[in-house]
Amino acid sequence: MGIDSFCSLDGSDPFWDWNRTWQTLNPDLTPCFQNTVLVWIPCFYLCLFAPLYILYLKRNDRGYICMTHLNRAKTAIGFTLWLICWADVFYSFWERSHGATIAPVYLVSPTMLGVTMLLATFLIQYERKKGVQSSGVMLNFWLITIVCATVTFRSKILHALNEPASVNVFKYTTFYIYYTMLLISLILACFSDRPPLFSQAVRDSNPCPESGASFLSRITFWWITGLMVTGYKRPLEEKDLWSLNTEDKSQRVVPQLVCRWDQECNKVKRLLIQFVNDSSAPDWHGYFYTTLLFVCTCVQTLILQKYFHVCFVTGMRLRTAIVGAVYRKALVITNAARRTSTVGEIVNLMSVDAQRFMDLITYINMIWSAPLQVILALYFLWQNLGPSVLAGIAVMVLMVPLNAVIAMKTKTYQVAQMKSKDNRIKLMNEVLNGIKVLKLYAWELAFKDKVSAIRESELRVLKKTAYLGAVSTFTWVCAPFLVALSTFAVYVLVDEHNILDAQKAFVSLALFNILRFPLNMLPMVISSMVQASVSMKRLRVFLSHEELDEDNVERPAISSSPDSIRIVDGAFSWSKDDSPTLKRINVCIPEGALVAVVGHVGSGKSSLLSALLGEMQKQEGYVSIKGSVAYVPQQAWIQNATLKDNILFGRDAKDSWYQKVVEACALLPDLEILPGGDSTEIGEKGVNLSGGQKQRVSVARAVYCSCAVYLLDDPLSAVDAHVGKHIFEKVIGPQGLLQGRTRVLVTHGLSFLPQVDLILVMVDGEITEMGSYTELLGRQGAFAEFLHTYTNTEQEEVEESVAEAPRKGLENGGPAAMLGQSLNSLNTAGTGKTPQKTEPNDVAASKKTKSADAARLTEADKANTGRVKLSVFWEYMKAIGLPLSIFSIFLFFCHHLSSLGSNYWLSLWTDDPVINNTQPNREMRLGVYGALGISQGIAVFCYSVAVSVGGILASRYLHQTMLYNVLRSPMSFFERTPSGNLVNRFAKETDTIDSVIPSIIKMFMGSMFNVLGSCAVILIATPLVAIIIPPLGLFYFFVQRFYVASSRQLKRLESVSRSPVYTHFNETLLGTSVIRAFGEQQRFITESDGRVDHNQKAYFPSIVANRWLAVRLEFVGNCIVTFAALFAVMARDSLSPGIMGLSISYALQVTASLNWLVRMSSELETNIVAVEKVKEYGDTEKEAEWRLEHSTLPAGWPTAGHIEIHNFGLRYREDLELAISDISVNIEGGEKVGIVGRTGAGKSSLTLGLFRIIEAAQGEIRIDGVNVAELGLHELRSRITIIPQDPVLFSGSLRMNLDPFDGYTDEDVWRALELAHLKNFVSGLPDKLNHECSEGGENLSLGQRQLVCLARALLRKTKILVLDEATAAVDLETDNLIQSTIRTQFEDCTVLTIAHRLNTIMDYTRVLVLDKGQMAEFDSPSNLIAKKGIFYKMAKDSGLV
Repeated sequence: MGIDSFCSLDGSDPFWDWNRTWQTLNPDLTPCFQNTVLVWIPCFYLCLFAPLYILYLKRNDRGYICMTHLNRAKTAIGFTLWLICWADVFYSFWERSHGATIAPVYLVSPTMLGVTMLLATFLIQYERKKGVQSSGVMLNFWLITIVCATVTFRSKILHALNEPASVNVFKYTTFYIYYTMLLISLILACFSDRPPLFSQAVRDSNPCPESGASFLSRITFWWITGLMVTGYKRPLEEKDLWSLNTEDKSQRVVPQLVCRWDQECNKVKRLLIQFVNDSSAPDWHGYFYTTLLFVCTCVQTLILQKYFHVCFVTGMRLRTAIVGAVYRKALVITNAARRTSTVGEIVNLMSVDAQRFMDLITYINMIWSAPLQVILALYFLWQNLGPSVLAGIAVMVLMVPLNAVIAMKTKTYQVAQMKSKDNRIKLMNEVLNGIKVLKLYAWELAFKDKVSAIRESELRVLKKTAYLGAVSTFTWVCAPFLVALSTFAVYVLVDEHNILDAQKAFVSLALFNILRFPLNMLPMVISSMVQASVSMKRLRVFLSHEELDEDNVERPAISSSPDSIRIVDGAFSWSKDDSPTLKRINVCIPEGALVAVVGHVGSGKSSLLSALLGEMQKQEGYVSIKGSVAYVPQQAWIQNATLKDNILFGRDAKDSWYQKVVEACALLPDLEILPGGDSTEIGEKGVNLSGGQKQRVSVARAVYCSCAVYLLDDPLSAVDAHVGKHIFEKVIGPQGLLQGRTRVLVTHGLSFLPQVDLILVMVDGEITEMGSYTELLGRQGAFAEFLHTYTNTEQEEVEESVAEAPRKGLENGGPAAMLGQSLNSLNTAGTGKTPQKTEPNDVAASKKTKSADAARLTEADKANTGRVKLSVFWEYMKAIGLPLSIFSIFLFFCHHLSSLGSNYWLSLWTDDPVINNTQPNREMRLGVYGALGISQGIAVFCYSVAVSVGGILASRYLHQTMLYNVLRSPMSFFERTPSGNLVNRFAKETDTIDSVIPSIIKMFMGSMFNVLGSCAVILIATPLVAIIIPPLGLFYFFVQRFYVASSRQLKRLESVSRSPVYTHFNETLLGTSVIRAFGEQQRFITESDGRVDHNQKAYFPSIVANRWLAVRLEFVGNCIVTFAALFAVMARDSLSPGIMGLSISYALQVTASLNWLVRMSSELETNIVAVEKVKEYGDTEKEAEWRLEHSTLPAGWPTAGHIEIHNFGLRYREDLELAISDISVNIEGGEKVGIVGRTGAGKSSLTLGLFRIIEAAQGEIRIDGVNVAELGLHELRSRITIIPQDPVLFSGSLRMNLDPFDGYTDEDVWRALELAHLKNFVSGLPDKLNHECSEGGENLSLGQRQLVCLARALLRKTKILVLDEATAAVDLETDNLIQSTIRTQFEDCTVLTIAHRLNTIMDYTRVLVLDKGQMAEFDSPSNLIAKKGIFYKMAKDSGLV
């Protein structure tokens, strides 16, 4: 039984009839075909997908959706459809029983359809049970069914009109009902159901609408429109962003489909040209092809965009993973490994390298789909032109090695550039961290030159990359042309009967254009893979660094032994390969003991604590610690958070305990002075606290955590003697808060030693003696000798009384502390609020009245809003240079003109008349075609070079000006601006200007000219299109503006939320040892992950917005193609096939160019923001000029060092009161003057005024009769010397740290080192003066760093020396060395010392006592004591009288 007899028993109804379907003006399908194929397609579709879909739903259960009206309606209609089908079956049986002959098809098809409808209804319910809100499978099912039914519907209507007599009323009625029901089902399937019970979306305040969107909305990305509309009406803000999807999954849609679609489109196009040539075909064929073309392109768009969406989301998750992995690793690497990767490198791993992976993911599928596209295109070409194609293939094959070579070269340059970049960021990081020292020493220019030198080498590499890029651009723009040229030449010349007609030429051209995409992409993919592999290697190196060994320190059970800390035969080193720093260590510390560790600078005291924390590599021996550990490092590590958060450190707040701790750590007076009390925000690295305050906050953090073991690394060094005594008594000592805990205290303060249980004496990494104070004195060993030398100088601290002075809790504020008069503090830097005055006795009330605003210090990175101003583009053009910019544009124009010309020439050629099966003058045609092509190549090469070189010139200029502007900013700027923001400018934004912007400009210009050219050609060929282009153009413009409004803002939000990720990361790297000691790793990891997610929250909508745009734009482009084809069909009689082919070729390209144009214009806008950000530091306040043009300073000034301060005062900010006022002092040359006073009295402010870190508000300072305010800052600062409170070193050689300008000979440098007591140490180093200091000088001990600062001062040997309590961190012996060096070497110089230890200044000629910012007393120490004023009181407190 054949198919025909299955439809009708007598064979009257055939399955297919060409005369009815194709060769007719009014086509129709046969009833048999309608009843079989059109009914069975939906049935097969559903039967095929249902089992897979049910399995999928079973695995991915999203919860249960309650019955809704929508669901009821869907189900009811499903049942109705099932009933209709059964009605048809029963009707057929009824007819049969009445003797009619019924063909089997009338029983089989309705039955199949009925079963399918039942299955559909079941699926609707099953989806509801499994929580599917909207289903693609069902929507497609209804769509296919309705498309099939529409054909039948048309047939039935035609039949009823033409032969009303033969209509079967019952069947027609059921069919119309069936059709209506299908339409309703399709419409219902477009809507989305409510979310399942207990789903994430229900709990979320601002869920991402994607999960709840209907299938249609998801594939067209309609669900983001709400956000876009908001973004169009007003700039988007943080609160508009959705929460991230929990899973971010989406099915992989294979790009294979994409290339298949491309092939489809080309087949269709070939048919179209054939149709124009074939005058006998009926018109509807043309319309049919046009519609087919439109449907193909639209489906392709949707599939492609969905695929990109999946790729981007995957890339985004990959980036999250990389950042997380790097962060976690950074918390566990050893110190030795930490030295090999600088902060800059690690930050780059998180920013640049993670980005590289994201870029790769988008292209990765090209690796297999590109070759596939090439093969398919070649196959069609072979069909079209035969063996001549081989000529073209040969050209392509030759191009591949060329591109490979370029890619390899690019890779080597890439590595070099990354290295320079790492070095540059590392150096910038240090410059920003040590900016205060640079300013005090007037070293900005030396470091500016260092940064510029690295930058220049980076730009040299960039330039080489640019030339290579130009060559590769040249090859890929010319490749398709050369391929076409060689193929056509061979085709025409091989045999003169080979005629190049429109169909052959333009279909081949379209195929060559298809080839162009994979051939362009392959080099991009390869280079992207190359970059990713470089990044991969860097990541692999970092992630495989050795980690700290968890077993370095054993943690025995609480009950096991009476000893709290045990080390047996320990030998420790900083890395596996070093020789041990600590040797033969044997210590047993019983629970609850207070142990002091003493020894000279560099004897290994801090290393011993590191060994106990497990920070050092244990080479042999056994270490155990019982119970939890708290650690106070020598240099306090402060987070950028409120003061209270710094103390709580992630623990729960217990108010009474907190109050006790704050009081014991002498922080109450500080809280009164800080503008926001304990909710004052502390800047990065604690910039707005003095050294002593940081140290006390660090102690308070440890005490608050209440652990079993306390390791304290010299916490009392940075504080005043009386504060130190207070903290020892109230916290550390036998009666302190920590009594009964095990405490190991590294100290230089001898006065505390009698009260401790055990003393360890360290010399050169070994413990030479141990015992109690009396035991050690009795032994008459090294310790006893050491004590006898120093007891007399320290006697003062013994009868000190804390009770006398109520405001004693504060020591000297460091310059950055900016502590103003009494309570009017300067921590409000940058907030514009003055805290209200409060009475010290009423602390509780005072805390409430402090303005919340005053507590803020740092300014978060702000997102600019609104359109990027044209001035930014103008700035960029100016940076490139206007002549070069205009020349580049001209070259672009030439390139596109010749490209259009060559294609137009081809269309003329194909229209040449054919005479005797040959085309005359084809050599001439071929020659001109070739010439046009070559000129095109030359133009491309030139503009590529021009744009890249221009980009490099611009980025050099912009980076230089930014660097200069940042270095010229005053100190207050650095206190307000988080270093994360600045590093972000120098890393991310500079990278954008270097490499992203030039390539975007190239693409933008290219696509703009492409679009204009295409429109011109289409207009010439089919002038009717002029009706369509303006409205479509307007629509385009609107979509682009609409999109850019949101996209730009999302980009800004994303970059603003990126800074905190790096800031937090930097902070973590500086404090890893503290975080590990407290065991807080998990909390920091969670915090970091939170910040990354926050950043991705802005990134995700921007990806979707891109896809949203693409779908809309491609739809418009598809319309253009359709209209071009449609008008060509309408005007087929007047068109030559050549012009028609040209027009459609360009129409097909126009979609791609238009998308690219909009994408690039918005990319350009979003990326040019980098220029805006780099420029913004040009407008901030600047310091005075560094050097004045016509300086009249004598060469050796100052010769005497005579300082007159006349009526001097200064304030930290315009709206604050004077911090010091009315100070008039006359200091003779060579005098030694001590400056003393309680904290906040203005001691440091005076030195800041002397160096003009802060400019005078009244009065003047004259040195040797010259008013310092009239000098250039460098002239002033380079002629006077300061030894600052915090010793800052930069990474680089030791010699560079002493003399960055290379102004002194090696002999001078060695002499300075000898006088600073560093000669033995330095000559013992393998590299001597070229010894590499690590970042921040971490491979020298704190005391050694202080001595390096002394050596700097000795080297400069100016007439005026300022000491800012420079000896806080050294032991007493070294302190004495320094003091004696200063007395002998600076004998004839004027020395100003800000003193904490009064005994250091008792032999000075005069002492200046400051109180509340004013001069209280000024006389020789003996006279002041006789006067019994403030100084006498302070001396009495210190036990000196």
